[in-house]
Amino acid sequence: MDTLISPRDRTKIAVPMSPETIFVAPLDLVEATVADAHASHLVTLINGETQIDTPPSISQDRHLRLSMNDISEPREGLVVPSGTHVAELIQFVRDWDRQAPLLIHCWAGISRSTAGAFISLCALNPNVDERDVALALRDASPTAYPNRRLVALADNVLSRQGRMTDAVEHIGRGELAEQGQVFSLPAQHAA
Repeated sequence: MDTLISPRDRTKIAVPMSPETIFVAPLDLVEATVADAHASHLVTLINGETQIDTPPSISQDRHLRLSMNDISEPREGLVVPSGTHVAELIQFVRDWDRQAPLLIHCWAGISRSTAGAFISLCALNPNVDERDVALALRDASPTAYPNRRLVALADNVLSRQGRMTDAVEHIGRGELAEQGQVFSLPAQHAA
């Protein structure tokens, strides 16, 4: 199958791809991934000081910006992920028309963005086992380490009774890396 190669030969996006695809990327590969994947929606999960401009190919109303630090416990001077962040993410993903891919990113593409992808997939697939979703995440990204606070908050919002938290604990930390690689997952999973 042909692939599109983005800067540094790190983003390999299969062509053709389903429009019902969720991509995850680190900050420095957002523009290349938006272009290569033809993403129509963007979720930014990053601290407020590092916000990015919306790429020209994405309208402002299709870019959700959630300002938070990559922490699981409150720390002075930092923004801890909240239930409001999670509720906004879930609503945005449920409103996504799935006519073109959705891209979720954070600073490194390892913690907040992988939590965002996991939460999104659980929200879009309410009858799919959380462990199956977590295992698909691990298969797609050996470095994924979803932010535990975001997952726990979503577990509550989606009434998953601890199953989301258990699922990410089951897949473990993942390989250590300074930055993850771009990866994708289908938005729909079989129940």
